[in-house]
Amino acid sequence: MDFCRAAGRGQGMLVVYCAIERGKMVNFVEAQKPLLKRLMRMAGLRPVDVEIEPGTTMHIWVPKHHVSKKTGTIRPLVEHGAGGGEKAGAAKRKKSAESRPNVVLVHGFAAEGIVTWQFNFGVLVSRYNLYIPDLLFFGKSATASADRSPELQARCVAAALARLGVARCDVVGFSYGGMVAFKLAETRPDLVRSLAVSGSVVAMTDAVNSATMTRLGATSSAELLMPETLKGLKQLLSISMYKKMWFPDRFYKDYLKAMFNNRKERMELLQGLITSNMDAKIPTFQQKIMLIWGEEDKIFDIELAKKMKEQLGDGCFLHGIPKAGHLLHVERPCAYNRQLQRFLAYVNSEEKEAAGGGAN
Repeated sequence: MDFCRAAGRGQGMLVVYCAIERGKMVNFVEAQKPLLKRLMRMAGLRPVDVEIEPGTTMHIWVPKHHVSKKTGTIRPLVEHGAGGGEKAGAAKRKKSAESRPNVVLVHGFAAEGIVTWQFNFGVLVSRYNLYIPDLLFFGKSATASADRSPELQARCVAAALARLGVARCDVVGFSYGGMVAFKLAETRPDLVRSLAVSGSVVAMTDAVNSATMTRLGATSSAELLMPETLKGLKQLLSISMYKKMWFPDRFYKDYLKAMFNNRKERMELLQGLITSNMDAKIPTFQQKIMLIWGEEDKIFDIELAKKMKEQLGDGCFLHGIPKAGHLLHVERPCAYNRQLQRFLAYVNSEEKEAAGGGAN
């Protein structure tokens, strides 16, 4: 049995069991979050709210060395050899943390960061400094700005990382988060060292959007990705997963209540994704890019991934995972995690070789 999948089932059953034992009508999806937060804390991560600018705040899970034990305030990383006035112990801790590569996990459209990456962060946290942001209008992240573009999301992620002292990182993006990751790599090549993307495109053009909606039998991305009924949610999950899974209607009702809030703003985010075919250009990326794809992805199929690999050039690699759909990191987390770990190890070894065997 797939250990990651079994662990996921066990976690879900524990939440349900606790809810039944207490005899309360709880939202099972919401009830999962306290457990996830506890697991994140046990793994050494802490939640912080980073103010990007007045009216814009990004909620992000960060390594615990970023949070002062005494004051609870954010403590940014420092460059190697900097901070001569600090105590030796603190300087040593910061240097040790800085010596590990930084990895940013950017979630998709259906759920916030820790829910999206619950089966993946555990294999990375011991080797990397992990950063798991909630994009704007997901989780606790919000903005007063009227801008709904992927560019704004990318700028806010970059600003949050700057506030935390992160100067270089590898970015992992899924679906909507993949589009944000591509935009971040395009606009900030100094920040993004490499990209690992699944179930996404560089840009959602009129043509790609129209072809995708027609193939899926949906009138719009909002109808597909922001369902309001049990039927719509069941259809979305059916399209998103290779293996058909049965859940009671109670689960679907709880999921609708828990995951599809901020509807107006998220509808606007979907509208802000669409790019005119006339304006669409494939950027020249300096980074190494790994496309990790479910071979049975019905939303962005493997043929689209192959075409994208050709367009992105020799620095782009494609790895297909069989018997996996759009939600491959949930359906086959072990296979996904293995490939992601291999890619991150590869980009780290390349940088070490380029530096003559020195540290990152």
